[in-house]
Amino acid sequence: MSRVEIEGMIPQPRSRFLLVSCLSCGNKQVVFDSAKTVVRCAVCREVLAVPRGGKSKVLGKVVAVLT
Repeated sequence: MSRVEIEGMIPQPRSRFLLVSCLSCGNKQVVFDSAKTVVRCAVCREVLAVPRGGKSKVLGKVVAVLT
């Protein structure tokens, strides 16, 4: 079996960590994209993400997707 066939059989995660910048203060913070609770900025307490059942709604600016 080739490496490509093996990688195709192994399931990949559907969720990721995001580096989000706060729109109010510019603080950058790592947020899970399937957060089950409200995520607030550690500096100014502005809401960065709210849960929506599956994927959370990100209210800040997504700077990068972390793998």
